[in-house]
Amino acid sequence: MARYEDLIWEGNLTARTRRERRACTYRAYVPDPLVGRQLALPADLVADLADAERAVAALQNRNTGLASIESVARLLLRAEAVGSSYIEGLQINARRLAKEAFAEQAGLDTSDDTARAILANISAMRDAIELADTDRPITVDDVCQLHARLLAGTSDAHWGGVVRQEQNWVGGIDPCRAAYVPPPHDFIPELLSDLCAYMSRNDHSALVQAAVAHAQFETIHPFVDGNGRVGRALIHLVLRRRGLAPNFVPPVSLVLATNAGAYIAGLVGFRYDAPPTDPTASAAAVQWIDRFTNELMRACDDAAAFAVSLAELEVQWRTQVGRVRANSAVDALLSALPGLPVLTVETAATAIGRSRARTNDAVNTLLERGVLTQGTLGRRNRVFEVNGLLDAITGLERRLASPAADTAIADPTRVVPSRRVDTDAGP
Repeated sequence: MARYEDLIWEGNLTARTRRERRACTYRAYVPDPLVGRQLALPADLVADLADAERAVAALQNRNTGLASIESVARLLLRAEAVGSSYIEGLQINARRLAKEAFAEQAGLDTSDDTARAILANISAMRDAIELADTDRPITVDDVCQLHARLLAGTSDAHWGGVVRQEQNWVGGIDPCRAAYVPPPHDFIPELLSDLCAYMSRNDHSALVQAAVAHAQFETIHPFVDGNGRVGRALIHLVLRRRGLAPNFVPPVSLVLATNAGAYIAGLVGFRYDAPPTDPTASAAAVQWIDRFTNELMRACDDAAAFAVSLAELEVQWRTQVGRVRANSAVDALLSALPGLPVLTVETAATAIGRSRARTNDAVNTLLERGVLTQGTLGRRNRVFEVNGLLDAITGLERRLASPAADTAIADPTRVVPSRRVDTDAGP
């Protein structure tokens, strides 16, 4: 049965204040396991879940015009990782992140800790999706590996993949004054094993499973740091494993970041102090699943609009270039550009599978026609930025930060990148 454990905090004898050194009592929450849990969902929520599943499915099958599915999926995954990182206080604009991503790929030295942490989050999200494609049950080791990837290259890398062996808490100087105290560490192995078993089964619909698995992971809080980002990666692991999102990752974290207060309230409301068969237990889950479903549908709407904007941008590029031979290096590069915000001849050649010489010619053609802008990174790296693409990504992030999905109607509820002003534009 879900319950609170009354425990004693011995205090921190090396702390500066008497209050921190003083022993006190606190309550740690221990959730019920998930496997076999029954959920009584009201009819209106069942209908909303069906609508949300159709929205996710429509996003996968959407004919976006010219923009390739792979390119759109890559950018939406990036947007999702940025949103998930934002919730943890990591903020960065699209241009800075794209340049740091290229620098990392090229093996250049970087000192941007925020960019490094977000790029690691993108890698963890990608690993979660790849893990979903494996034909085997999800294990605790799998989750630990996602956490290790998340913290790789950061100052907290030594905590990567290490399940905590001590009490942690959220907010406050100690567990007695915390906003939330997760289960004591000796409960973690059993709870994590149950969570992985639940994610490997099909007891509930895909969206319910994704929502419940995420909330349970955040409730367990098994790691010293990075719990939120790993927990949001599990959403996509479930959606992919269940076949609901084979192509596109709906950027639900960006919407959750926009409504952070409601997001946290939903996770708090997921916790109950009653037997799993008590109506209180289902009511707590229903409250969270309803919030999650609404946010996911919003993310699908904005992702679909973004896919259309990328297709329109590719049409603009092709208009600038003029007629090109089908399947030529120029044609292939134009199709690949939505997934290459910053590129070199080498990275472009890899992306389109053409020789360096042919790719170099294609890059020069796009440079001459104003589709690319040349810059440098480091001392000798000739890099190119795709005109309009990073602005489109910024537009997506700004739209998702507005409660009305339009910053002209409702201001963003969080810090977002500003739009670039075209200083060459007329009055």
